[in-house]
Amino acid sequence: MEVLLDVVKVEAKPDYRLHLEFENGEKRIFDMSPYMDKKPFIRLKGSPLFFQATVNFGTVVWPGDIDIAPETLYDRSQKM
Repeated sequence: MEVLLDVVKVEAKPDYRLHLEFENGEKRIFDMSPYMDKKPFIRLKGSPLFFQATVNFGTVVWPGDIDIAPETLYDRSQKM
């Protein structure tokens, strides 16, 4: 069984990258660029909203009820 890890810190970077820290202390980089032409993330593309990413209830959220699952963030990210 896979353990679900919460995100505890996020920093949005240029080129649609997210620098993440998970509750186990692991730091990872997630590339959002493949998602930016898909709903609901298309609203963040080319917008300062992307840089307003915050952590809420263990995952990354943006204004306008946009979020992404923490398991996606962990599974598809790379260690820093």
